[in-house]
Amino acid sequence: MVEVDLPVQRAAGRLRALLHGDGGMTTAEYAMGTVAAVAFASLLFEIVTGGTIKEALTGLIERSLEGGGV
Repeated sequence: MVEVDLPVQRAAGRLRALLHGDGGMTTAEYAMGTVAAVAFASLLFEIVTGGTIKEALTGLIERSLEGGGV
């Protein structure tokens, strides 16, 4: 059996811990990003479907269609 120096064993242990220590962290980051995206989409939907914005967009579309026959 080959003996390995103690510093080499410690370095290998640190490397293993770095590579395998945060397995769930990326999943949590994706989950938080998804929650933030859904919250932003909900807020944007509420703003766009609100009365004032809806009227402004409808007026803009109507003016565009009326001016299209030039």
